[in-house]
Formats: sequence, C-alpha cells, structure tokens
Amino acid sequence: MAELATIARPYAEALFQSAKPAELAGCLEQLNELAQLAALPEVAALSNNPKVSADDLSKLLSGMVKTKLDGKVASFLNLINQNHRLAAVPEIAHQFEAMKNKSEGAAEVSITSAFPLEGSALNDLLSSLKKRFGGKELRPTIQVDPTLIGGVRIQVGDEVMDSSVKAQLAQMQASLGA
Repeated sequence: MAELATIARPYAEALFQSAKPAELAGCLEQLNELAQLAALPEVAALSNNPKVSADDLSKLLSGMVKTKLDGKVASFLNLINQNHRLAAVPEIAHQFEAMKNKSEGAAEVSITSAFPLEGSALNDLLSSLKKRFGGKELRPTIQVDPTLIGGVRIQVGDEVMDSSVKAQLAQMQASLGA
C-alpha cells in the first residue's frame, strides 16, 4: 500500500536519524516487536477506541513487549499513538530495517528454492550474489517452495531473479500463446 509507505517514511527516518549506530539493532528489534503487536486485530481495535487514550495505549503496548523499550522507542511509540498511526508500525519497521541495512552496506535477500539449500550450494549461491551486488553483506532468508519444481527465485530489494522451472514454463506458455 503506497499510502501506508508514504505515512511511514517520515516516522522511520526520524527514528533512524535519532538513533546512534550502536542503537540501531536494538531499535529495530523493539520496532519489530511493536509491529507484531500492531498487526493484532485486538490491538487495532484498542487503538481505534476513543475511550483509550494514547498514553494508556502506549503503556499497555510497552508492557506487552518482551524487551523493555528504551527511551527513544518509548517516546516514538507515544508519538505514533498520539497521531493515530499504530497501523503504520509494521511498515515503519520495514523501512527502518532498510535504512539500517543501507547504512551498514548490507541487503536482505529472499531465496526461494524448490529444495532445501544447505552447505556448499548455499555458500556458492551467496558468494555469486555478493559479487553481483557489489560485495554487499547479504542477509539471507531461505524458503522452500516445491511448486517451483526446480531452480531458485531470488529477491534483493526490488530486483527479482527467477530461474525456477515454474517461471520458465510460464514464460514458454506465454510465448506459445502469443
């Protein structure tokens, strides 16, 4: 949703700029916990309830997270609640993580394979991807999807490389049908 991304961007940038480099990982961890809570329908209902104040909602959410919120994130949560933007927290966390990765010269990579990737096959793939993306540190998330039949689907940022058999069959079908 483009609108949510637009709403989230200034909040993510403000928190990112206020945090010191050593605090980024902790802020991200706390943001991710808040994002999980914000996605719950019960929490969304509370945030939309006019009888629940922003301060009360902030206190409630602060008590629900596993790790104690540091001062910056607690103030940030209060601001989010005062502005009725709790629904944007998952997108804020996503954008904050992207900013953190960019500042560290890293990138998230989503690898979907038809079969489990392990050991040397995974290391070889990550090594070639690292070369392709200018030596950036890659933080892989690996998923198995048997419907790919064979091959892999790789996503780094908004770039997608799909060498799966499923994609090749779809491409053949499109070219034969055209």
